[in-house]
Amino acid sequence: MRILIVVPEQDRISGNWVTATRFQQGLSTHGQQVIIEETGLQPEPRFLERIQAFAPDVAILLHAYRSGKPWLQATAGRRLPTVVLLTGTDINHGLENPQQQDVISRILRQAELVLLQNPLLAKAFSSSHPELSVNLRELPPGIRLGKEEYHLRDKHQLTKDATLFLCPAGLRSVKGLLQLLELFDQVITHRSDVLLVFCGPVIEEEYSQRFLSALEARPWAHYLGTIPSEAMANAMQEADVVVNNSQTEGLANSLLEAATLGIPILAHKIPGNIAIVEHEINGLLYTSQEEFVTYSRQLLTRARRQQLSSPEPGRYDPDNEALVLLRFLQQAVQSGKQQVSAG
Repeated sequence: MRILIVVPEQDRISGNWVTATRFQQGLSTHGQQVIIEETGLQPEPRFLERIQAFAPDVAILLHAYRSGKPWLQATAGRRLPTVVLLTGTDINHGLENPQQQDVISRILRQAELVLLQNPLLAKAFSSSHPELSVNLRELPPGIRLGKEEYHLRDKHQLTKDATLFLCPAGLRSVKGLLQLLELFDQVITHRSDVLLVFCGPVIEEEYSQRFLSALEARPWAHYLGTIPSEAMANAMQEADVVVNNSQTEGLANSLLEAATLGIPILAHKIPGNIAIVEHEINGLLYTSQEEFVTYSRQLLTRARRQQLSSPEPGRYDPDNEALVLLRFLQQAVQSGKQQVSAG
């Protein structure tokens, strides 16, 4: 089977690209022919040319709006079985955005199957949008840990005995990075042995500039730029805590990696994080400024971090993810054939 994966045009270490690459590796292992194509919101002629040259049997769209909009334009008048992987951004923002909701609704209605990897979001989406979730399926998440070496503290000259909180996230407002700095202002009072470190691509220029300016007044906070996805697991192992202050989230690859490795997680209590972080088991979930400060200070002690270090190497099996995805794709192809016959 020839499988096309469509991703939005963005940095190769973004969550969409990490997921697409994992899908490609997993499906290829099971004998499928898979290519990844990226596109902007306005598809270029060569995007359609490459699709036609590959002649896929089925397409996977990562991001209902950012991949769906160009897909609708590029394939107008053509029929190709399609599977859509919904993101947290699609559900939490896109469906409420007048400029996006029509595109998202159209692509979800046309798709043979719609996938979500977060069971909590799947349940909420089915309840709030029953008309769009007729073909919704849950795809169990997988994570593939990269094996590239990355000596985080040596490379960036970070104090080796400091407690290091790592926030892997693209620089954009939904990730709550500016708020995280303000929360940490209270944590580091009278402490000189704490570091808050950020890594991820610049996504929103204006927000990134404000974030970088805010860092200048905080010597305990550092932005490291991007870390290759193949090196993220190795870099993460030099962190003491992985932090996520997102306002909305689908299912963060960085948290899946942290949970797999057993790095304690400190995360905002939202559906996207609750699906990964079990409070008092592999991390702590906060709902307020007071809880954040309390939990952060607890995590400054090694004994507390050890209580929350619960490695789960087999929980997010990428091979299982690939096998389930393959079955869904086969169903989509079969469904597409039946619709053509009925037409």
